[in-house]
Amino acid sequence: MKWVTAIIKPFTLDDVREALGEAGVQGMTVTEVKGFGRQRGHTELYRGAEYVVDFLPKLKIEIAVADEQVELAVEAIIRAARTGKVGDGKIFVSDLEQVIRIRTQEVDADAL
Repeated sequence: MKWVTAIIKPFTLDDVREALGEAGVQGMTVTEVKGFGRQRGHTELYRGAEYVVDFLPKLKIEIAVADEQVELAVEAIIRAARTGKVGDGKIFVSDLEQVIRIRTQEVDADAL
């Protein structure tokens, strides 16, 4: 099993959600986050004053998937979230040791 974490631009969420559903992913957690990567934020003009926005608004999507679903999930996220511009985001894939469904106490793949 794998834990997939994706940091994406907020306006791509609906497309990513739909693409993951088509890839067979049944659930996800979405968190509003702020951060920056290589672009280091940007400057904006507000009422004639210029100011620096250090942390840009992003969304963090977290999903647990079976090993055989990882490539489909990652490809779905890339296809739906990619704009080709700086700040499209990142995807992190890590091993998931154990999953337990609280209600039924099912374990690992059965709990997904």
